[in-house]
Amino acid sequence: MIELKDLGMSYALESGKLTVLKDVDVFIGDGETVAIVGPSGSGKTTLLLLLAGLELPQVGDIKLNGTNLADLTPDDLADLRRDNLGIIFQSFHLVPSLTALGNATLPLEIAGKDNAKQRAAELLEKVGLGERMDHYPSQLSGGEQQRVAIARALVHAPKLVLADEPTGNLDVNTGAKIIELLFNLNADAGSTLVLVTHDEEIAKRCQRVLRLHQGKLIEDESHALSN
Repeated sequence: MIELKDLGMSYALESGKLTVLKDVDVFIGDGETVAIVGPSGSGKTTLLLLLAGLELPQVGDIKLNGTNLADLTPDDLADLRRDNLGIIFQSFHLVPSLTALGNATLPLEIAGKDNAKQRAAELLEKVGLGERMDHYPSQLSGGEQQRVAIARALVHAPKLVLADEPTGNLDVNTGAKIIELLFNLNADAGSTLVLVTHDEEIAKRCQRVLRLHQGKLIEDESHALSN
């Protein structure tokens, strides 16, 4: 599903160049659940943005399902995200003028799919928001907003789900429920899940753990052995 080759990314600062990714080589197979862990500022979110095609690397290649992102036009990248990716942001990024149902329906409407509202409603039922479909984001708790965001990310059955600190803005109890929900829904769909987190307990739920350290992405062999 994902192949990264000699990937590198840096940013220019007044004090000099900040390298966040360097010589990254990774292969992630179909249906795998993978955690990317590391301290704040280590480049986890940058890597997720690169995987989503929202940023382009300065060096190296990113292939998703055999397609090199560098070969795609901006319109092609938008089509790839629409058809193959589900992205769960830390800050939810719901459309405030749309209800929970409207937000969850959005990816299907953009793709011109039939029965969009019915499919979105079914997934909102699964995430426990059957009674809250007509509520706007401002009328929902943080945990409820994140559940809408998960429904929106999964409603079109994407091949790849990218989650950026999905419990970062939630309390511990709500966060635990969200993670349980995310893993259960992802298992049902059989999609590949790449989860960015600083939470070691959440990382343990994944089949593989990759650690970002000084720009390098290193497989956590101890986690692999324990599984």
